[in-house]
Amino acid sequence: MSRNNKKNAGFFALLACLIIGGIGIGVAVSKHVSDSKELTYESAQKQLDKKLKKIKVRDVQPRKATIEISDNNLAEELPDISKYKLSVTGQGDINIEIFSSTEKSSEGTDGWLNEVAENFNRSHYTIDGQWATVSVRPIASGAAIDYIVSGKYVPEAYSPSNELWGEMIASQNVKIDMIEKRIAGNTAGVLVSRDTYKKLEEKYGKVDISAIVKATVDSEIAMGYTNPYASSTGINFLVSALEEFDSSDILSSSATEQFQKFQQSVPFVAYSTLQMRGAAKNGVLDAFVMEYQGYHNATELRDYEFVPFGVRHDSPVYTLGNVSDAQKELTKAFADYCLTDENQRLAQKYGFNYLEDYKGPEWGLNGNQLESAQKLWKTEKDAGSPVVAVFVADVSGSMGGAPLQNLQSSLVNASQYINTSNYIGLISYSTDVSVNLPIAKFDVNQRSYFTGAVEDLTPAGNTCTYDAVLVGMDMLLDAQKKIEAETGQTVKPLLFVLSDGEQNTGNSLDEIKPIVKALNIPCYTIGYNANLSALQQLSSINEAASINADNDDVIYSLKSLFNAQM
Repeated sequence: MSRNNKKNAGFFALLACLIIGGIGIGVAVSKHVSDSKELTYESAQKQLDKKLKKIKVRDVQPRKATIEISDNNLAEELPDISKYKLSVTGQGDINIEIFSSTEKSSEGTDGWLNEVAENFNRSHYTIDGQWATVSVRPIASGAAIDYIVSGKYVPEAYSPSNELWGEMIASQNVKIDMIEKRIAGNTAGVLVSRDTYKKLEEKYGKVDISAIVKATVDSEIAMGYTNPYASSTGINFLVSALEEFDSSDILSSSATEQFQKFQQSVPFVAYSTLQMRGAAKNGVLDAFVMEYQGYHNATELRDYEFVPFGVRHDSPVYTLGNVSDAQKELTKAFADYCLTDENQRLAQKYGFNYLEDYKGPEWGLNGNQLESAQKLWKTEKDAGSPVVAVFVADVSGSMGGAPLQNLQSSLVNASQYINTSNYIGLISYSTDVSVNLPIAKFDVNQRSYFTGAVEDLTPAGNTCTYDAVLVGMDMLLDAQKKIEAETGQTVKPLLFVLSDGEQNTGNSLDEIKPIVKALNIPCYTIGYNANLSALQQLSSINEAASINADNDDVIYSLKSLFNAQM
């Protein structure tokens, strides 16, 4: 071959390599662009159908089991109080324990009461020559009231965020005495994005709770708030809304009707403040609730306007039960210590004692009325739209023993908090996926089948978590079409994944993420001795919550989740 021919051959070989390489790179880039591109709802359904053809699914004959129809045993559901660690431990001859709301007794900028209590204990205050100290246990006000009214654990003193919880405790015939109405000034508020605030101001002239509630009812804004069974701000906001609907009777039929309309513009009631803030950050919410102290310390929220509402959150202090005279004197002495000029200045450094001009309403509601408001919320929060949910249970080999046993007992026991108007199904997965219970209305009959199906779960095999998620979503879409066609009601689909978070076969999270996002079905995850990171990533796709359900508090955690979502 001539030298020129060799050159030409080498040139064309190089050119061929470049072309082939370029095509390969182009295909790779094209595939990456395609994978990263967000899917439409219709294209997500097509992708789902395509993936389902490769997933092996079998049907399991469900079994009816005996269920108990009885009053819930709250004391048994609650975890041991040691789950909520003391933030301050008093060592005095006389000591009181204080249940304290978490915004003032946790860590960092939420630690004001801890610092005050430590200083008080070091001051060596004495009663009749005996050293008197305080212990502080940070616990959400809603959880605290459950321990107190159930009698499972009753401290000597209690300092919730607001007085509404004190009224509810009193209605349960628990001896409760207010020692101090306020130890640190605070207010509940709605954080409104600046753009939304300007629009409301232009339309209503003044942006207050009345304007926000009206705008929500009229579907002008998407509003978010926290579970009123668990959150001080949540119960305050619920009552504030009901008062706007009918101040003469917050439980009237007109108030209920308006509340249903209101809920249609509430994307979800948050299981936690963290979930709600994440949804706001991602643009799902125009407005959401928070205490001023938290807002003051969250500099990243300065793009939101704070609109105060409801009763003040001034941290009253109560004694509980039959405390001794010395313990009552100690509670009063500690409250007075909190109110010294030095400690009130310290409180302001922690974000308290602002917006002092805001007075708040005088509702005059008793505990029974407040509890009825919670029950109204539980039954009406879905605005007449039933929830259709599929539980996706991990029964792979890694779930054997305590994790699966815990999953079964917690799911059976917590299922009593699911409204009977909702529709429920169950699937399980290991190497393959099984439909253990087709979706049906959660009446007594379905609950019996659900209990039997859960009890019959057995562990074995690998872990195809994301295959099961796709199968669950397909079930939800089919049920949604059928129920909406039959009833004319709009259905709210939800997926609950109960797992240890490990996945070793089938589709990956990255492969299903565009489908899950486009279908916009929230995936709540409950981790049992779990890889929480993987579960949190799944939940975060559509603004759902992820729960770390350790062995002693899972039933209580699921109860809170089901109260919020079902």
